[in-house]
Amino acid sequence: MRTELIKVDDQSVEILKRAGSIIREGGLVAFPTETVYGLGANAYDKSACLEIFKAKGRPADNPLIVHVSSPKDAEKIAYTSPLYYKLAEKFMPGPLTIILPKKDIIPSEVTAGLDSVAVRCPENKIANKLIELAGVPIAAPSANSSGKPSPTTAQHVFDDMDGKIPMILDGGEAQVGVESTVIKITEDSAILLRPGAVTVEMLCQVCQSVEIAGAVKAELRADEKPLSPGMKYKHYAPKASLFLIDDSKVNFIEFVKEKQRTESCAIMCYDEEIELLENKNLLPVGKREDIKKQTHNLFILLRKADDLLVDTVYAHLPSDEGESLAIYNRMIRACAHHVIGGINGED
Repeated sequence: MRTELIKVDDQSVEILKRAGSIIREGGLVAFPTETVYGLGANAYDKSACLEIFKAKGRPADNPLIVHVSSPKDAEKIAYTSPLYYKLAEKFMPGPLTIILPKKDIIPSEVTAGLDSVAVRCPENKIANKLIELAGVPIAAPSANSSGKPSPTTAQHVFDDMDGKIPMILDGGEAQVGVESTVIKITEDSAILLRPGAVTVEMLCQVCQSVEIAGAVKAELRADEKPLSPGMKYKHYAPKASLFLIDDSKVNFIEFVKEKQRTESCAIMCYDEEIELLENKNLLPVGKREDIKKQTHNLFILLRKADDLLVDTVYAHLPSDEGESLAIYNRMIRACAHHVIGGINGED
């Protein structure tokens, strides 16, 4: 299969109509969102959605998120609630996914057999226009090979999906840099299943309470079924072995300087640390206090680590609070919970 890589903006109506037609008729199209690039199929079409799993090499028990062009369109595929609309009013369109009881129109293959469906209305104008022109909701996980860092540019998608899908829409670099926040709601409360740009603190402005699921910070139990993408499997990992360093217990600079002398490694460091390290295979994440930039850079740098052809990558263990929780969640899964001086007691 020849994969077209086409530059677009929200005014590229004819191209977006063609992309919408591919999706409507059962094909796959990769497209930009404000979070990461998505790999989209007609959410009503079981066969098309199964092609997503095939193209990504994605386990069948990992549910997909269904994208709609308007929060109200969730009613076509799910049973909504007053809390859903309160959250939608504040955070949609935007980087929030809400899990709702599903209607039968959504195939069970989309939801990994669950009786709920994850619904998102993206803020990105290209994504929103594509869904509108497709005329169907679009099931779309991140447009990468399963387990690899999620794609934040069209080139990342092309590197993983060339020859597997007919079209990639290049809308420039994703703004946020990690996937959407995923929550499951009850009558007045929420459970956070995957952190993102919409933080716990922000959700608490609308919900009576917000519980953080155990699998956000720890490994999913063997008998526990994932309710959200990104909960069960090792995700986001570079080819090299990734280790996180708890710098409350280990001197980060001294540790990685020794590794630079003795190993083929890359170092994900804060901008302030560049001058303290050997200028070799450094991957600066941003300033220590600039969490938004660190979030934006995360998957870009994990992919750059692959280009360096190193054996190991070392990085700071991020904070697991506030805006940084999203980085912590991605990094702890990318390293398969291998923390030096930290939660696994490794040294």
